[in-house]
Amino acid sequence: MKIDPNSPADLSAQIAKAIRDAIMSGDLPVDERLPSEAELSEQFHVSRPTVREALKRLGAQSLIRTQRGATGGAFVNRLRFEDAYGQQITTSTLLLSMNDVSFATACEARYALERACAPLSAERRTADHLATMRAEAHRQSQPGLTDEAFCASDVAFHRALVDAAGNPVLSYQLAGAVEAMQPLMNMITFTARSRERIVALHSAIADAVEAHDAQAADASLAALADYTQELAQDVIATRAAARESGQT
Repeated sequence: MKIDPNSPADLSAQIAKAIRDAIMSGDLPVDERLPSEAELSEQFHVSRPTVREALKRLGAQSLIRTQRGATGGAFVNRLRFEDAYGQQITTSTLLLSMNDVSFATACEARYALERACAPLSAERRTADHLATMRAEAHRQSQPGLTDEAFCASDVAFHRALVDAAGNPVLSYQLAGAVEAMQPLMNMITFTARSRERIVALHSAIADAVEAHDAQAADASLAALADYTQELAQDVIATRAAARESGQT
C-alpha cells in the first residue's frame, strides 16, 4: 500500500483509499487485523493523527471495526448489504437534488426498477412480506393519518415489495429508488392524490403478489406509475398557472 506525498489530495484520504483498495482486492481479507497506528504511521511516513483520521474515514464507511483490549485493534469488517442502504439512499438523494432530475425521469426510473422486481416478488414472497404489505395498506386507509405518516407507510409498503424478491443485490440497488425517489414523489403529489386510489392499487399489488400473479402485479404497478405521473403533471400545471396569474 502506497501514497503519493506530492499529491494535492489529503494524506488521510490517500491512506484510506489505499487500505480500501487493499480490502476490495482481497489483499486484506475479512476479519484481518490491520497494522497498528504506529506501524501504519511508519509505513506511510505520516503522523499518527493522520493515520487516525484515515481509520475514522474507513470506519464511517463500515469497512473496518475497532476492538478494545489486549487483542484489540482495527479489523476488516464484513460489509452487509443492509449496512450500505443508508449510503445508497444518501447518494441517490444528493444526485436527484444536485442534478435537478425531472419528476418524470425519476418516476420512470423508479417504477421501471420496481416492476423488474415484480416477477421475483410474486414468486418468492414470504408470509412476512405479505403481512407487511397488508399492514401498511391498512394503515394508509386509516382516517386521521398524517401526510408524513402516510408517506412513511408508502415507503415501507414498497420496501417490502422489493425485499420480497429475495435478492439482496436488488434490495440494495433499489434502496435509493424507493427510499430516495418515493419521498420526492410524495412531496410533490401529496396535495392532489387520492389516498383511496393509492390504497386500492396497493391492495391490488398485494393480492397479485399473494396469488403469485406476476402479470397482475406488474399491471397494478404500471397503473400506479401512470397515476403518479398524472398527479405530478396536474400539480406542476397548477403551480405554473398560479405563478402566471401572480405576474399579471
